[in-house]
Amino acid sequence: MELLRQEYGPVEWAPRHDPARELVATILSQHTSDINSGRAFDNLMEIYGSVDALSEAPVADIEAAIRLAGLARVKAPRIKAALEQVMEEVGSFDLSFLGEMPLADAKAWLKNLPGVGPKTAAIILSFSLGMPAMPVDTHIHRVAKRLGLIGPKVSADKAHDILEPMVIPEDIFAFHVYLIQHGRQVCRAPNPSCDKCVLSWGCRSRRHFQSRAGAKAKKKQKSKPTSRSAPN
Repeated sequence: MELLRQEYGPVEWAPRHDPARELVATILSQHTSDINSGRAFDNLMEIYGSVDALSEAPVADIEAAIRLAGLARVKAPRIKAALEQVMEEVGSFDLSFLGEMPLADAKAWLKNLPGVGPKTAAIILSFSLGMPAMPVDTHIHRVAKRLGLIGPKVSADKAHDILEPMVIPEDIFAFHVYLIQHGRQVCRAPNPSCDKCVLSWGCRSRRHFQSRAGAKAKKKQKSKPTSRSAPN
């Protein structure tokens, strides 16, 4: 954590949306880029103005409004069903009560909603309520496996329960942000920059990637045509 803090600077938590809006935004973010899901969410809020109004919209209209996010035919029914269940169980879209629940109970309540898995539940609790939940995205999953924090066959869903207890609660949000930044900038999926990595000294995967890079360099060198002197 200290090495990553020195590399990427301090991280401070600030609420992004209220929990109900975070629920909608996070469902939109599933299997798409932050840019596209953000645009789709902004479009929804521009059209409907509130989660209450959105919950009353026909699925077809929601689908048309979120086409930017991709998988609109899947996400529109999920959003509609999740909001309907919240209204049925709570009677409003005020989910602040989750912040008063034990973390495990708050996760379980959210995961009972349509379209909400471990990652979505953790994002809502972490980003909107500041609870010490560990969202695990593709970057965190990849970096954690390469560092040996989780086993090579551990799924992203199971990684939530393994990584979360490893980090003290007050550092979980920063840990989440740091590993995402590190995965995007240094420990990239196809070609990690191990020579620039502040964690390479303890990385279990460093030798593998350095050997692979060396083999590629040798292969490239051999494939170059040999220079011949021009005839006299």
